[in-house]
Amino acid sequence: MKDYHINIFYSEEDGGFIADIPELDACSAFETTAEEALREVERAKTAWIEAARKACKPMPPPRYRPLIYQVGH
Repeated sequence: MKDYHINIFYSEEDGGFIADIPELDACSAFETTAEEALREVERAKTAWIEAARKACKPMPPPRYRPLIYQVGH
């Protein structure tokens, strides 16, 4: 399985970094650094997937694909 896209952004309003996985409903994390937010959202993803499997819910496929740019040929 390909991995899910993770958004990480700084929230002025909250005063910290938010990481979320768009395909996994309500799978997000808030921390004071981007690195901590990434670690926490990875933990949240694992818990989300385990809960979905236990409940026999389907896993949404990853939708986002990285776009690779080639410069100067």
